[in-house]
Amino acid sequence: MAVIEQLDQPVNYNLLRAALLLFKKSPVELTEDEWQQAKIQALNEFRLESRVLNAPEAAAVIISEQELQQAYQEICDRYDDEEALFADLKKNQLDQDSLQASLHRQCRVNTVLELVASRAPAISDVDIGIYYHLHAEQFNRPERREVCHIFISINPDYAENTAEEALRRSEELAAKLHKKPHKFADLALRHSECPTALQGGVLGTVARGTLYPELDAVLFQLKAGEVSAVVKSEIGFHVLLCKSIQKADTLSLAKAGPKIRQLLIERNRRSCQRAWIAGLSPLQQEEAHHE
Repeated sequence: MAVIEQLDQPVNYNLLRAALLLFKKSPVELTEDEWQQAKIQALNEFRLESRVLNAPEAAAVIISEQELQQAYQEICDRYDDEEALFADLKKNQLDQDSLQASLHRQCRVNTVLELVASRAPAISDVDIGIYYHLHAEQFNRPERREVCHIFISINPDYAENTAEEALRRSEELAAKLHKKPHKFADLALRHSECPTALQGGVLGTVARGTLYPELDAVLFQLKAGEVSAVVKSEIGFHVLLCKSIQKADTLSLAKAGPKIRQLLIERNRRSCQRAWIAGLSPLQQEEAHHE
């Protein structure tokens, strides 16, 4: 456990956030090295917030009681009751008042950054087109196949799962399915040792290179609706069903456009925020440093 250094009260919430983000632990559960890392991140975050709140844009920002209560309620909902919340706060050198003060500060910071982000330039169709053509490889979709399987493991400790018996059982299932492929889900539920048996053996829709190499090689030779012979992998025997084939294609600009637009909007917003923060005056930065 870390030897907890006493930080300024307003920074304790940042320390808690940093500890949970970096290590998924509260500050009192951290090792000394982990605590130092969390402390550095917490102080950096607090100073950054202070720079934001010392900017002229923050002067007119008012957080309503409703916004604050909503933020507080989101924290409360993570606990069984308020008693558990207050005990956790005390353990982390916080209380209800300091938590609400920290949440108010966080809400103000978020609002200012949203205001700054709203100044980001709009995304035009030309911007989207340029991105599409410069990143054409992102919109090439490889051939994919919807696949189900029945799996029989090899385990010499069980008579029904010796290599010989597992192979015999698998070949018997494959023979039945070659005659009646529509029975695949039923036989998977009854015989497959994979958890996917509960979903009729459905593995999903996969591209090349997703499955074991032995399965991959067989799957991409099957026709839609075709059942494979028994395939051996490093974990046992499989019978595959290729349910459908999605041919390789290229996503059109029209279909890719909405996602590209959202990507560029978020990129512009982040760039706008970073440039604004970097441009805060030295006086604001110095005030933040001494807060």
